[in-house]
Amino acid sequence: QAQLLESGGGLVQAGGSLRLSCAASGRTLSARIMGWFRQVPGQEREFVAGIDRRDGDTEYADSVKGRFIISTSSAKNTVTLQMNNLNPEDTAVYYCAADSRFLSRWYDLQVAEADYWGKGTQVTVSS
Repeated sequence: QAQLLESGGGLVQAGGSLRLSCAASGRTLSARIMGWFRQVPGQEREFVAGIDRRDGDTEYADSVKGRFIISTSSAKNTVTLQMNNLNPEDTAVYYCAADSRFLSRWYDLQVAEADYWGKGTQVTVSS
């Protein structure tokens, strides 16, 4: 069974930090890329950050560059998103994603599609 299990969302004040984790299991373990998307009600899901588990290449949305860091565990079955200097515009439901294709599909082509999705975790940043 393929599963992505997210944890770590919550409420934080502007300027604070949160750490999201996503544990992969089943068929998701064979996915080439993992990453995070976010969605605000009434808006499209948008790419936040991604990592290629084969070579460690990472990509970030311009809005989070320099503030967010994506990484994988040594066993590569967990992907973590360290979010620093959060602002109210970061408020959204964050979804973990895993896919067998290339990272450029998410970053360059802005395709918000994936083979697997987590259920999402709420991140709320108060001003």
